Amino acid sequence: DAVADTLAPFCSELEVDRQPSLHATATLWHLRTSIRGRLRDDSPDALTLAAALHPTPAVCGMPPDAALSLIRELEPFDRRFYAGIVGWVDARGDGEWVIALRCAEIMGRTARLYAGAGIVSGSDPAAEDREADVKFGAMLRALGVAQPSR
Repeated sequence: DAVADTLAPFCSELEVDRQPSLHATATLWHLRTSIRGRLRDDSPDALTLAAALHPTPAVCGMPPDAALSLIRELEPFDRRFYAGIVGWVDARGDGEWVIALRCAEIMGRTARLYAGAGIVSGSDPAAEDREADVKFGAMLRALGVAQPSR
């Protein structure tokens, strides 16, 4: 709802799936809700839209100001690029942006990997931890590194 509510003022048409659908990847299943719309003629450029949408509730929580404050207080590390937006915008204002939900900083022979899990009311911490392990495993395999056993 938060993403659609943020986009609505910029759109002449906006369609949101009524229910999430399952999206399969090689190692995980994801819930996906498609949002399709047509921007109004007076809508801002892609960077302005990306900034309006970021951070989404999926990476920050709700309400955003209180959630960000709590994240900064409780997380024992700097997120750096994790959950940031990465993309481009051209001279016409067109662009494409994504959220870095899994990312790596590679410096020579050292890599720092970032991934997370969605902690919501009713989450099973052990299951969320296993999910994060699977996400890290995909990045480790891409780097040709064996995943350590726990």
